[in-house]
Amino acid sequence: MDKIYIIKASGEKALFEIEKVINSLERAGADKLLIKKIVQDINKEVHDGMTTKKIYQMAFNLLKRKSRASASKYKLKKALMELGPSGYPFEKFVGKVFDHEGFDTRVGVIVQGNCVQHEVDVIAQKDHKHYMIECKYHSDQGRFCNVKIPLYIQSRFLDVQKQWEKQQGHKTKFHQGGVCTNTRFTSDAIQYGTCAGLMLTSWDYPKGHGLKERIDRLGLHPLTSLTTLTKAEKSKLLDKGIVLCKEINENPSLLEQIGIPKQRQKNILKDSEELCTAH
Repeated sequence: MDKIYIIKASGEKALFEIEKVINSLERAGADKLLIKKIVQDINKEVHDGMTTKKIYQMAFNLLKRKSRASASKYKLKKALMELGPSGYPFEKFVGKVFDHEGFDTRVGVIVQGNCVQHEVDVIAQKDHKHYMIECKYHSDQGRFCNVKIPLYIQSRFLDVQKQWEKQQGHKTKFHQGGVCTNTRFTSDAIQYGTCAGLMLTSWDYPKGHGLKERIDRLGLHPLTSLTTLTKAEKSKLLDKGIVLCKEINENPSLLEQIGIPKQRQKNILKDSEELCTAH
C-alpha cells in the first residue's frame, strides 16, 4: 500500500498507520475476524487528506453492526467529550475514578487558601496522600492543555497547601496539586507540570496510567459510551448527577425514572453490564 497522509484532530498531517486502528479495535474487545473485515473495508476507502475522525467513524459504524458493547468501548474518547457542555459531569467522573481507586473524594469544594478562597474541582485523600485536582474539560479533541494551565493550577495549589499544612496532622501528609484533562497536554505543559511536581493526567498520560487505561482497568466507562441511549436520555441522566454505566447497572430504576420502555431497558442494561467488566 502506498503511503497515505491523513489529517489529525489538531489539523496536523500524519502518516496513516493501520496498526493504530487494529490496536484500538483490539482494546475495544473486537474478535480477530471482525477486525480483519473492518481493516479491509477501511483500506479500500482511506485516501490522502482523509480525517482521523472520518476513519474512526467508519470503524465505529462497522463495529456497531456486530457488537454494541465493543462499539461503546471504541467510542470512549468521544464519550468523554460528551460529558459536557458545562464540564461539571467530567469533574464528577474524575471524582468517581479516584473513588474507585480507594480515595475519599469531594467534588466542587470551596477551600480556604493562605491568601484567598478557591473553588477546587476534586479533593482526594487516601492514607497520607492529599490531592487538589483541577479538571480541564474540552468538547473538541483538537484542543490541548497548554503550559498556562499547570502554571495557574500550581500557584493556586501552593496557596491551598500553605493553609493545609497549618491543620492538625497535615505536616506529615503528602500534598500535591493535579490537572486532569479529557484531551492531551502540550509538551511544555508536561515539562513544566513534571518539574513543578504536579500530578498530570490526560487521555493517554502518564503512559499506562492515563484515563483510557484507568477506565478500562476499573470498568468505569461513562454512560455517554452507551450506543443504546439517545442524546436526550444521556442528558437527563447527567442532569441527575449520574455519570457511569456502573451506576445504571447498580440502579436499573434510573432508566424507568427517565421514561425508557421496559424492552429497551434490557438492551441498555446488557450493554452497561458488559462495559462494567474491569480488565
